[in-house]
Amino acid sequence: MPGFDVHEHRHALKQLRDTGDTSLWESRKDVACPACEEPFDRLFTTGRTATRFPENDGARFCLVRDDDAIHVFRH
Repeated sequence: MPGFDVHEHRHALKQLRDTGDTSLWESRKDVACPACEEPFDRLFTTGRTATRFPENDGARFCLVRDDDAIHVFRH
């Protein structure tokens, strides 16, 4: 499974939150999810070894892990 470089897609993403360890992004264009190749709505990225996610609205999501972080793509 390929990784995901946020900086490579920065022109199509709007940063909503950044704590240093985690960041939340909104897709402003149809950026393809590297796991399923479908466009995603939100991206949560974390470098932490453990993270708690808030309740989900039932939307489908994909996970991608690379050397530096785990990326959660919500569709």
